[in-house]
Amino acid sequence: MHFESQLEKAKSLVAQLNHWSFQYHVKDDPVVSDATYDEAYHELKALEASDPALVLPDSPTKRVGDVVLSAFEKTTLKVPMLSLDNTFSDDEVVEFMGRVAKGLGVGVDDVVFTAEPKLDGLAVNLRYVNGLLVEGSTRGDGVVGENITEQCKTVRSIPLRLRGNDFPAVIEVRGEVFMPVASFAAYNEKARENGLKLLVNPRNGAAGAMRQLDVSKTASRNLDFIAYNIGEVSGGSISDSHHGILEKLESWGFKRNKDTKMIKGIEQMKAYYADLSERRNDLSMEIDGIVFKVDSIEDQETLGFISRAPRWATARKFPAQEKETTLEAVEFQVGRTGAITPVAKVTPVFVGGVTVSSVTLHNMSEVARLNAKIGDVLLVSRAGDVIPKIQSVLEHSEHGIEIVMPSNCPVCGSPVEQEEGMTVHRCTGGALCDAQAIEYIKHYSDRDHMNIDGFGDKLIEALYETGAIKNIADIYDIKPEQISSLPKQGEKSAEKAIAAIEKSKSTTLAVFLSSLGIREVGRSASKILAKHFVKFDAVRNATYEELVALPDFGDVMARNTIEFFKNQTNLAVIDRLIQSGVHWDETVKDVGAQPLAGQIWVVSGTMEKMDRNAVKAMLESHGAKTSGSVSKKTTILVAGPGAGSKLANANELGIKVITEAEMFEMIESF
Repeated sequence: MHFESQLEKAKSLVAQLNHWSFQYHVKDDPVVSDATYDEAYHELKALEASDPALVLPDSPTKRVGDVVLSAFEKTTLKVPMLSLDNTFSDDEVVEFMGRVAKGLGVGVDDVVFTAEPKLDGLAVNLRYVNGLLVEGSTRGDGVVGENITEQCKTVRSIPLRLRGNDFPAVIEVRGEVFMPVASFAAYNEKARENGLKLLVNPRNGAAGAMRQLDVSKTASRNLDFIAYNIGEVSGGSISDSHHGILEKLESWGFKRNKDTKMIKGIEQMKAYYADLSERRNDLSMEIDGIVFKVDSIEDQETLGFISRAPRWATARKFPAQEKETTLEAVEFQVGRTGAITPVAKVTPVFVGGVTVSSVTLHNMSEVARLNAKIGDVLLVSRAGDVIPKIQSVLEHSEHGIEIVMPSNCPVCGSPVEQEEGMTVHRCTGGALCDAQAIEYIKHYSDRDHMNIDGFGDKLIEALYETGAIKNIADIYDIKPEQISSLPKQGEKSAEKAIAAIEKSKSTTLAVFLSSLGIREVGRSASKILAKHFVKFDAVRNATYEELVALPDFGDVMARNTIEFFKNQTNLAVIDRLIQSGVHWDETVKDVGAQPLAGQIWVVSGTMEKMDRNAVKAMLESHGAKTSGSVSKKTTILVAGPGAGSKLANANELGIKVITEAEMFEMIESF
């Protein structure tokens, strides 16, 4: 009886842990704390350690990846995994829809399609017998793949046992194993810290992980899985429609892509493509297109297959996210702090919907890592990021030219130096360097700092060229005619810019400090300074000991802050700014009960009464934490005109959305 009671306890713990894991990894809706989960997990491990016979086939302890395989075994798929025909334009999809309609003897608008994002990962086949996962395999050549069962078990959104009891005796579930963008970024950040090789992109990260014989390496990449179809079904039936199949898979414990939709007709197809294409870079996973499938299973069977692809489905591919190009030259750009950045000038290439001709090389350490030379063939990507990057050198030129950091600044001619232990090279010209001066003015004026609307980069460059401004204090001495007299400017542009300059005078201490551009002291650090010292003079006169004692304020930040306020030129500019009317409230406020404490707010779109940074500061003064992205943890989204994808995400997640006016009404009620 002792064994029987232990077995019942093991079954209970496995069921409880798997439910909690399902809520966390599939539903994105945690129901217990990490500590509670860990406590139950360790209890199960201890129980299993006392008797190996207590280790159940769907135990979460099987997900840890402590298996090292000697080789991959081949496996034969009972139902072939076919590929899809690709289309690359709306016209080609329209032709596909026309062929489908003709094959069914109906009009184009009479056919219902399921439209779903095409995930960029690794296609896998999962075989379940009596609800238990018995085999996972790759697509291979469509008929013969490789057994990756142990690797699949590490993916926590793949059920080890199906939920419910209405599943067929045997069913194969097909879908994509992928590496979420957040997992990819976290993995590379850790690899960078430890001097390890970086992953090229999430797709390679997922595919490479599933081919690791050491399964612990698979587990380390925090992969995800979304089901999109079925293979063999025996001893039961599912649904007569594709969307019905997806709903049934979801009920059995699989994650479903929230962007899957039912569409009819050409206009809905175009609208779906346009919407997903626009939101592509905001998604939590990488996608490389859209799959359109005839929804009716009966219609699918009527249409059949051609060669190794179905007539009832097509993949509408997005513009390529990776392309080959040639490194033609390297230019060296000088930033606000004097940092000199090598920028690759490449043969123009269309990547991810834009033409790319320049790509940053970041610093000379990155040049060395890539081993790049002028004349080499490069792989350029624009995946998930609006900024293109060089992934790797594909082919070295026989006559490649070394990339060498100049010894003198390309703008002002001052010596270039590299600080000991640092990767960056800097121009020593400081304020005498035109490039640094211009970038500093742009930094001060941009929307993340003093937010001088209508005072953009081109206008700043033009005013600097005429001598109207040479430093940030000069901004407040600009006359309307100095703007209106410039090419492509006029009286209205001048009025808008002058009004924005005047409006920027009223700010907060935190915003002002971050606008000063102290090296390594960004917005978060500036908030820490403002909250602790309250008064500007206290910040300016702070000692090293006072600064390093602040939370998240390290040695480098402290030294940079002290050096900045020792510089007499900086102090003279600050005095001029204050004399011009730049001000902030230094009243010590009683924070009271902090009515928004523990809440996470997101502000998106255009705010009318005050700029977004000021709104965030106001919310934080009442205890809220502000975030730049909407998630399940978001409490409220304040949405103004142009809120875009954040508003869509909030609506999808059921997050409370209020207007700016409603926000002020709430604040005034405190």
